[in-house]
Amino acid sequence: MLVAVLLASVSEARKRNTTHIQFYMHDTPTGPNPSAVRVAGQPINATDSNMGAMFGFGSIYIMDNALTATPDINSTLIGRAQGLYAMSSQENEVSLLMTLTYNFVSGVYNGSSVSVVGRNPIMDEVREMPVVGGTGVFRLARGFAIAKTHSMNQVDAIVGYNVTIIPFY
Repeated sequence: MLVAVLLASVSEARKRNTTHIQFYMHDTPTGPNPSAVRVAGQPINATDSNMGAMFGFGSIYIMDNALTATPDINSTLIGRAQGLYAMSSQENEVSLLMTLTYNFVSGVYNGSSVSVVGRNPIMDEVREMPVVGGTGVFRLARGFAIAKTHSMNQVDAIVGYNVTIIPFY
């Protein structure tokens, strides 16, 4: 009986301390000041009908993308998404392997971060990726990030994220 009460208490504490954060990531690999830069990969074949070849299967990008409170790039900067993504699909889809850290630079989470690693099939309306850790108030966190493209202009995109973070304890 005591074990059941303790497990219920821990479960209830975790529910109360779950954190939900919403923000927008601005991924701009084009223009005079790109936030994502291609650093490796095979030549991109824009005339190929295979989506993997068209977007450069194996291409690796390093990113430092702004995270804002709204889709407007001039809204409050809440952090930066730093890491890399790789074009990981060869067939008729565009899928990325994402390994990135959301570093928060303002508000109550200033100085903390959340790390995400997972597959991101970017043409799907809604995508889910795992939260695999964090720092600061999110140390050893777990959870998930739900991504939904807000807008896209060729390859530049604004992606809305809803992140659910479950603390470790």
